[in-house]
Amino acid sequence: MNFTAIDFETANPRPESACSLALVVVRNDRIVNHFYTLIDPQAEFSYWNTKVNGLTAQMVAGAPTFATVWPHIAPLFSMDQLVVAHNARFDVKVLQSTLTHYQIEPPHFLTLDTVKTSRRFYPELPNHKLNTVADYLQLDLVNHHHALADSYACAQILLTEAQQFGPALLRKMVTVA
Repeated sequence: MNFTAIDFETANPRPESACSLALVVVRNDRIVNHFYTLIDPQAEFSYWNTKVNGLTAQMVAGAPTFATVWPHIAPLFSMDQLVVAHNARFDVKVLQSTLTHYQIEPPHFLTLDTVKTSRRFYPELPNHKLNTVADYLQLDLVNHHHALADSYACAQILLTEAQQFGPALLRKMVTVA
């Protein structure tokens, strides 16, 4: 399988407040590259979001804005590229809202949600949170809610599912964002 796993963390409940981003690139069923950056959301940080992801305004001071980061990662978001996320609805909304905030036309791309795949393949789980699925599959998720750790776990979940159930079944679950 070829895909890019993505994970955002946000500064507050607003989806355009991305404050960190990670991408893990998979080619021929192997993780071949990754990208991580803090992002200056140019927005206030909420207590709750900081409690969850540990990120503060001081930590992102001097980081690039998403508009600066976008040209470097934009080629990964097209109709011939698969983008995977655990709870893709959230990450796709953050991407689209952040791009719109910077008056950048959001692209259309193929997407797959490992929350949905895990619900289908592992209905016995008490929930389908990233850490629950990773634990069940005995995957290493050292720093949950760190975008890079979460995107690695997402990539490993999909690779495990492809090995267990076959990539053809997963391809049937792909949608367009």
